[in-house]
Amino acid sequence: MPLDATRNSLVLPLLGLLVEQPAHAYDLTARLRERYHHLTATRSTVTTLLKTVERAGLVTSRTPEQVGNRPPRTTYELTGAGFADFRAKVESGLADSPAASVDFTLAVAYAAILPADRAATILEDRATRLDGELGALHQVEGVREAHMLEVAYWHAIVTTEIDWTRTTARRLRAGGIDWPRSPERTDA
Repeated sequence: MPLDATRNSLVLPLLGLLVEQPAHAYDLTARLRERYHHLTATRSTVTTLLKTVERAGLVTSRTPEQVGNRPPRTTYELTGAGFADFRAKVESGLADSPAASVDFTLAVAYAAILPADRAATILEDRATRLDGELGALHQVEGVREAHMLEVAYWHAIVTTEIDWTRTTARRLRAGGIDWPRSPERTDA
């Protein structure tokens, strides 16, 4: 886990799930596991992250409630600051994360929190940045191709991401994706 726990890759989807609805740690853990099989989400990690983002003012907790014979559970909900931080994390993940990264994938999952034009602009800028990275990929002179297969592999991965990113940005601008109206949160 990063020294600053709010930078943990699980924070973005955790906040994203709280945009959808307030929830307790058990529910959030189950939903993270269901949606993001590639992430390791344990209840203890989710609980720790919830407490961390609560201390940071991104979420607030309700008084624990007991339903039936279950132990009391604390429900968390996003604050205005949490919503703003979530949007900033989505923008940063779309713009700045490395090619083919989990952080980019998670940002894509929540890109619809942004206005379509904003998302399209960020994706276009990302494609331009990745074009530069692609241009820097090359075989090392005197080294057999068999010993540098990763260059061809990475070239294919980055090329595919550039193509997908540009196509998605074009579709957003043309209205070809049923994009929701971006929610606005002003509460603190």
